[in-house]
Amino acid sequence: MSHVRFRKSCGLAISVVALIGVTTALAQQPELPAPLKITIINQTKYPTGKTSRQIPSVSIVGTIIGERKGLLQLKGSGQAIDGEELFTSHVLTTNEALRKVPGVNVRDEEGLGIRPNIGIRGLNPTRSTKALLLEDGLFLTYAPYGANESYFHPSMDRFSGVEVIKGADQLLYGPITISGAVNYVTPNPPVEPGGFVSATGGNRNYFNGQAFGGGWYKNVGGLADWVHKRGNGARDNTEHEINDGGVKGVYQISPNATLILKASYFSEDSTLTYSGITDAERNSFGIRYNPFSNDKFDTERYATSLTSNWDIGDKTNVQTSLYWSSFDRDWWRQSSTTTDAQCGAGFTAARLDGLAVTPGACASVQGRLRKYESGGLDQKWTYSSEFSDNVKNKLRAGYRVHAEEQKRLQVNGLAPTARTGTVVESNTREAIAVSMFVQDQVNIGPFSVTPIVRYESVEFDRSNKLAVGGCAAPPCEGSSRVSEIIPGVSIGYVPANGLSLFAGVHEGFAPPRVEDSIANSGGSIDVDAESSTNLEAGFRSELLKGVIIDATYFHNDFDNLVAVGSVAGGAQPLAQGQALFEGAEIFARLNSRDSFRTDYNIYAQTAWTYLWQAEQVTPFIPVAIPPAPAPASLATTGNRQPYAPEHLLTTRAGIGKTGIFDVHAEAVYVGSQFADFLNLENGADHPGGPASIAARSGQFGKIDSYLIFNLGATLTIRPTNTDVFVAIKNLNDKEYVADRTRGIMPGAPRLIHIGLKQNF
Repeated sequence: MSHVRFRKSCGLAISVVALIGVTTALAQQPELPAPLKITIINQTKYPTGKTSRQIPSVSIVGTIIGERKGLLQLKGSGQAIDGEELFTSHVLTTNEALRKVPGVNVRDEEGLGIRPNIGIRGLNPTRSTKALLLEDGLFLTYAPYGANESYFHPSMDRFSGVEVIKGADQLLYGPITISGAVNYVTPNPPVEPGGFVSATGGNRNYFNGQAFGGGWYKNVGGLADWVHKRGNGARDNTEHEINDGGVKGVYQISPNATLILKASYFSEDSTLTYSGITDAERNSFGIRYNPFSNDKFDTERYATSLTSNWDIGDKTNVQTSLYWSSFDRDWWRQSSTTTDAQCGAGFTAARLDGLAVTPGACASVQGRLRKYESGGLDQKWTYSSEFSDNVKNKLRAGYRVHAEEQKRLQVNGLAPTARTGTVVESNTREAIAVSMFVQDQVNIGPFSVTPIVRYESVEFDRSNKLAVGGCAAPPCEGSSRVSEIIPGVSIGYVPANGLSLFAGVHEGFAPPRVEDSIANSGGSIDVDAESSTNLEAGFRSELLKGVIIDATYFHNDFDNLVAVGSVAGGAQPLAQGQALFEGAEIFARLNSRDSFRTDYNIYAQTAWTYLWQAEQVTPFIPVAIPPAPAPASLATTGNRQPYAPEHLLTTRAGIGKTGIFDVHAEAVYVGSQFADFLNLENGADHPGGPASIAARSGQFGKIDSYLIFNLGATLTIRPTNTDVFVAIKNLNDKEYVADRTRGIMPGAPRLIHIGLKQNF
C-alpha cells in the first residue's frame, strides 16, 4: 500500500515542479554554482587561524557550515546554524539551538538539555525517538535500530555547528527517515595553534567551565576539548553534574587522502526523578515541586571513530568510517509516573490529593540498569562527471553494516537509597542491520533531478532470562526481521542567482524497537514498522544580498505511526494508527551589513512553523503484548495528535560587529497542544469522571501556549582577545507546563549567566 501512495505522491511532486518551471521559464538560466571546496572557516566560537586547510567534510547537507551558497545548492529543505550564532546566543541547551530552525519542536525536561526531546514536523518529541541524531554524519544515538531513545546528549558547547535536513536526503543516512535528521558538527583543529578557556556562572548553582586547544604540526593536526557543567535543574531536587570531552586527530597523508580519528567521553551524576506531579500537587506546592530527593541517575559513555577520506583522481571520492560506542545508564527511582503503585496506594492517593509525601518513608526503589554497545562500518562513494558545461552528474552510493546490543536489568530494592535488591528484569536485546543506498543527481542547466533509493534490513533478537512476562521456562528467546526498500526523488530549479526552488517526495521508514517487536515470552508482537509518504515543496532565496527568505510546504501521510503509551496517559504501553501532518515552515533573516554595507550589523531573524494539520486519521489501537489480551481501541479519529502545537515561532533581533560585540533579544513562542489522544481541555473532562485517578494524574489536559524572552550581550576586549558576556534566559520568569507524559513537568525558570572566555 505504501508504494502505491508513494507513486501518487511522486506524480504530485512532479506536477508541482512542472508548475514552478512554467511560471519561471522566462527567467534567466545561469550555470549552476561551482562545487564547493571543503575548508575550515573562521568562526567566533572555535579558533581557526587566518588561512584555510582542506579537510574532509562532515556536513550532511553538502555545505560548509555558515556559508549560504552551500544551502542554496541543497535540493530539499534544510537549515544550518553556524558557530558564531551558537556562541553569541550563548545557548544553554540543545533545545535553544534547535528552536532557531523552523519545523523543529523541542521540549524541555530537566533544565540543562541533557535528555533532548526533539520532534520534527509535528511528530511527538518524547525522547527524540522520531528523529535521527548524528555527530559528524555518524550515529549519536546509542541504539538507533533497537531503541532510538535519547537518555544522553553531549554538551552544545562542544559543537561548531548544527544542521537539520527534512527532505529526501535523509535517505543517505537512515534508518529513521520519517521526519528529519539532526547533525552536530565538531570543530576541526585550528590551522594556527590556538584555543580558549572559559567559565560561566549563574543562579541555581550553575557553573560551566570549558578548555579547548589544538593546532597543526606539518601534516598532522589535533585538538582536545573538555566541558564541566553543573547546576540545579528546572525542579526541586534535581542537581546535575556532567563531564564531556573529546579529542580529534587529523593526518593528511597526501593532498588527496586524509585520516580522522575521534574519541569522546561523557559522564553524568544527577539527582533526577522520572515522575512529574499531579494537578493538585502543583496547586499546593508550585510547579517546581518534586519530593523525590533519593532518586539517582548516572551515565557513562565512550565513543570513537576512524574515518578515511580518499580522492581517487578528480572525479571519485571514497569515505570510510569505523565507529563504536558504549553507554551505561543506571537510574534508581522511587516513582515513574504520578499513578504508579511503587510506594503504595496511600502514597499515590496523597499525591493525587495534593498532600505532602515523604519518599524516605517509602520502602521501595527501582534500579533501571542499562548497558548499550554498538558499532559498525560505513562507506560512501561519490563519482562526479561532467558531460558538457550544462550537463553534470553526481552519483553517490554507500552501505553500512551495524550491530548493537542492549543489556537491561531491573533491580527492586526495599529501602529509599538501596542499590541492591531483587532482579525482576534481565533481558538481552540485539540488532544486526545492513543498509545500502544509491543516489544520482543529474544537473541539466538550471534543472536537477535526484532519485534515491535506500534498502534497510534489520534482524532483532531478544532473550528473557527470568520467568516473567509469560516466560515459563527461561531463557525465552525470540527473533524477528524487518526489511524495506525506501525510495525518494528530489527536483530542483535555479531560475536566478540567489534563488533555488525544490520539491521532493520520499518514503518514510522507522523500524520498531526490539521490545515492540518481540515479547518477553519470545513471541511476536503485532506492531509494524513506521511508514509514511513525505512530500515537500519550497524555495530558498537571497535575491537581495543580506535578505534571506526560505519557505517550505510539507505533507507527511502516515500509513502507520507508533505512539508510546505514556502519551495516552500511561494506561497502554503502545498504540499505532494512521495520521496526517501538513504545514509550512518559514525562515527569514536580514543583515544590514550585507544589504547596506554598514560598519555594524543590525540583524533580525525569525523561524516560524505553522502546522495546520496533525490529524489522527484512524483510531490509535493499543498493541497487545503477549500473553495479555488485545486492549480496546482508542476512539480518536479526527483528533489532533498529542504534542503537536499549531504554531512555533522564534524571533531574534540585535546589533553587533564580528569579533567586537553583539547585543540581542529573542522571543520564543510555543502554541497550545494536547497531551493525550482524547484531546481533553483538562483532566476533569476525562471519561472516567473528574474524581478518577486518570483525571487527577496530571497526565491529561491541554498544555497552554507560552511566550518567553531571552537576552544576551557579548563584548570582546582587545588586545587581550577576551570575551565577556551575559545571558538571561526566560527573562519574564514565565511558569509554564512543558510536558504531561508522566505528570506535569515545568519549563526552565529565569536563568542569569555571566561568563568570560579567554582566547589564545
